[in-house]
Amino acid sequence: MLLSVLLLFTSLSCTCGENPAIQFILSNKGLQYGKHVGTDWIQESLERVTFPDISGEVDIGLLGSIDYTLSDITIIKCDLPEPTVEFYPDATGFKTSVQGLSIALTGGWRTHYHIIDISGSFEMAIFNINVVSVVELGKDPNGHLSVSSVSCDADVGDVDIQFHGGASWIFQPFVRYFKRHITNEIQRNICPNVKGILVNLESYLQSMNVSFDVDQVLTLDLPLTGLPVINASGLNLGFKGEFYNIKTHMEPPFKAQPFTMSEQQGYMFSVGVSEFTLNSAAYAYYSAGLFQADINDSTVFQYVHVHLNTTTVGKFIPQLPHMFPDQLMSLKFYAREVPVFSFQPDAVKLGFQGAVKAFALQPNGTQSPLFTLSFDSKFSGKMYISGERLKGSIQMDNFTLTLAASEVGTFKTDALEKVLTIGIKFNVVTQVNKKLGEGFPLPRMKRAQLVNSVLNVEEGFIAMSSDAEVVLTD
Repeated sequence: MLLSVLLLFTSLSCTCGENPAIQFILSNKGLQYGKHVGTDWIQESLERVTFPDISGEVDIGLLGSIDYTLSDITIIKCDLPEPTVEFYPDATGFKTSVQGLSIALTGGWRTHYHIIDISGSFEMAIFNINVVSVVELGKDPNGHLSVSSVSCDADVGDVDIQFHGGASWIFQPFVRYFKRHITNEIQRNICPNVKGILVNLESYLQSMNVSFDVDQVLTLDLPLTGLPVINASGLNLGFKGEFYNIKTHMEPPFKAQPFTMSEQQGYMFSVGVSEFTLNSAAYAYYSAGLFQADINDSTVFQYVHVHLNTTTVGKFIPQLPHMFPDQLMSLKFYAREVPVFSFQPDAVKLGFQGAVKAFALQPNGTQSPLFTLSFDSKFSGKMYISGERLKGSIQMDNFTLTLAASEVGTFKTDALEKVLTIGIKFNVVTQVNKKLGEGFPLPRMKRAQLVNSVLNVEEGFIAMSSDAEVVLTD
């Protein structure tokens, strides 16, 4: 039961003392849905389970003992009542209770009694199996989620056995001896098997990556930053959520700030991402030198009837065509500072400080520096989910242009600033809004898809709350 919930909602799992930049909250609605999915999966799986042979010796009093083996044991029917699963703050985990599980089995039997060796088939019904298990969640030193068994109690109400074939009529009167022995064997093995499942789950969780390469530049670190937090209504996991430059793994000059994400009991789970996560990605790209681009006449102006040369730019810088008559130009755009994202209620803000350095292309292939312009730009946007796609829109709130350096003398930038403002709004912003309007599909899990998702932008973080639909496979 817990296996389905844990694998569905906590497949990602230390850097203790850090504020988590990503938080995950599993609500009681999500826990109960996981229980429902797990119950269906267990019901289907049990009917395909085969068991190892059971061998033993039964003392039948004055007649001595009978050696027996039960083989080819298969479940033919399983009556699994709705179990209960609840958050269990006392153990920082879950408490699961199954009451009244009944199973019908069939198989073959073989006995040895003195010189008698006989065999046949049997039918067995096990009634009123009760199991109560408490599982604790934690983390290991590397930030993986860990699971362990705190307690397990099991008892079996009754067992009924019918032997068929061979000389089964001889042994049927001694069923009460078999029943007692088999009941004890079943009861003795339930909790060790539960613990074995948790050990396998623990091994699986320890083998999972807590760092993922996004592309050739970025890697994302997602270890747990602290112990799981559980109350009566939910589970909260905090993840580091920091991007790094793969080559340098350099820490940014800012830290993740704490944020509080409220539980949304109307949804199965919620995920909150702080602005630190986006800014760490911006810093990693910036430190890798990726916020720069070279632009020339052939790459940008091939579809319009203007050219990037001293004659065209000379309309804004009168002395330029005289100093460099009708020469092609190239521009180098680059970020002066790390771009900064900020989340505010219902709005995403972006500040970008950049510069552009202009060159004249000489006939011999050399470049002559002309001038350097600095620009400061501010953008704002909205994000939302529609049709299970992440969509949004942006607008440019401000753009200023100043002359930072010049090899051709001073000149005013007012007219050039107006032209660039119009160009950015009607070209860059328009194209970005077209893409944001089409949207991006929400992430898909291996055996589940997100439904009924909503997105909220809060102070310092964005939060997505959602339900999920699980598709079980073999």
